[in-house]
Amino acid sequence: MIELDNDLQSRQNARELVRNAKKAQAILATFSQQQIDAIVKNVAQEAAHHAEALAKMAAEETGFGNWQDKVLKNRFASLRVYDAIKDMKTVGIIHDDPLQKVMDVGVPLGVICALVPSTNPTSTVIYKTLIALKAGNAIIFSPHPGARQCSWKAIEIVKRAAEAAGAPAGSVDAISQLTLEATSELMHSKDVSLILATGGEGMVRAAYASGTPTISGGPGNGPAFIERSADIPHAVKDIITSKTFDNGVICASEQSIIVERCIYDEVHRELEAQGAYFMNENEAAKMAALLLRPNGTINPKVVGKTALYLSQMAGFCVPASTRVLIAEQTTVSHTNPYSREKLCPVLGLYVEEDWKAACHRVVELLTNEGLGHTLVIHTRNQDVIRQFCLEKPVNRILINTPAALGGIGATTNITPALTLGCGAVGGGSSSDNVGPMNLLNIRKVGYGVRSIDELRAPGSRPEPQPTIVSPASGPNRSIFDDERFNAPATAATAAHPASADDRFAAAAVVGAESEINEQNVERVIRQVLERLGK
Repeated sequence: MIELDNDLQSRQNARELVRNAKKAQAILATFSQQQIDAIVKNVAQEAAHHAEALAKMAAEETGFGNWQDKVLKNRFASLRVYDAIKDMKTVGIIHDDPLQKVMDVGVPLGVICALVPSTNPTSTVIYKTLIALKAGNAIIFSPHPGARQCSWKAIEIVKRAAEAAGAPAGSVDAISQLTLEATSELMHSKDVSLILATGGEGMVRAAYASGTPTISGGPGNGPAFIERSADIPHAVKDIITSKTFDNGVICASEQSIIVERCIYDEVHRELEAQGAYFMNENEAAKMAALLLRPNGTINPKVVGKTALYLSQMAGFCVPASTRVLIAEQTTVSHTNPYSREKLCPVLGLYVEEDWKAACHRVVELLTNEGLGHTLVIHTRNQDVIRQFCLEKPVNRILINTPAALGGIGATTNITPALTLGCGAVGGGSSSDNVGPMNLLNIRKVGYGVRSIDELRAPGSRPEPQPTIVSPASGPNRSIFDDERFNAPATAATAAHPASADDRFAAAAVVGAESEINEQNVERVIRQVLERLGK
């Protein structure tokens, strides 16, 4: 008997898994919403029951983060995600509009290939299993080799729970012989409908290059902007809480702080008071050399380590109370690790003159890395919030909350998820916090409501005609010639309200009579019409 090489055996294992998953999914596709929901509920409850054991396994095997925070992540991935999806209608007719005579039918994608990162090796398994099964799909995992034991344990738990609740064998499974060849076989299989990719940049690129539809979470590089109106102690607490949660391995966590110069001294004092250590130039250089490998990628030896451990690795001493390490920066580049994603409690800090300069710095940082991902703002100024929301190239803007927890939907009401899409700007196919609805095709059903004769004879139905009003005098005069529409904002004589911000010149408040708003425009129009009616 010929003995197959390991890579060939792993490929064969992957093919068998796909065949079994395809058969299982065909059965799942016949299940009612009640049957699907019962499976999902049992998986969530069983996973939550093992949250602590899985957390300890992951921390011990990977050396990333701390098990206490991983317990929270496992419980979030099971109970919080379940609460968010339990009432979703995903089977059969999921939307029916009798008035418009249209219906939506949920159609499972089929077999999903799920890549699991070493930074979240158990919570990702739980979360992806729940959203895949909720949408009626089978799922096959490819764990990270550096976290195979804890990931397999998590897969074993959710697999057993799914089958105990009625899921057919093969609905949830994983590659048993972890090789790149096996993962490639999965990603290129014609019977795999979608790749749900969470992991390193290389693996995510390979997923997209496979030709199989892919939804991914891209790299984060979230800036945290502390604006002058912010509650500074609260802002600093949120940033440090986020950056130290599981020692910074969540991609939505803050990677840099941007501060307005007028509040820098206060922010600096508060950071130090809450456990931040400001590295001097020599210490920052030593840490920079440690953060990146020669090829420009993050050094895995720093991922998920404490600030104390990192300082010792870099060769300098810090107080025992140190929680994060900070390096003040003035430049942004791909070779500057402080302006890139750092999956550990290290932050860059930039001081800018005002909110406008901060805007430019934020865009510069995101363009360097992390396009489409996450930004956090600490402010009490609604104008600042709106300005940032309109312009920044990210899909999650978080306000006054720890970014790591807000981005995944733990401290915000954003959809709870552990795969955070970066959209087209970030090179991905979705901008969502990925959930079951991303793993469904929607079949559209539309009743005929008009005949071809109606389409051919548009004149048979009266169409609204524009109302043209000719001015009684001054035919070339426009309502917009009114000086109130042309007067510069600086000409306003009324005082600004206490809440106004002079930095937003374009949004400056003018006098009540001359303010350009909906009410005043309507008033002017009424006056013109009254004159025309005389």
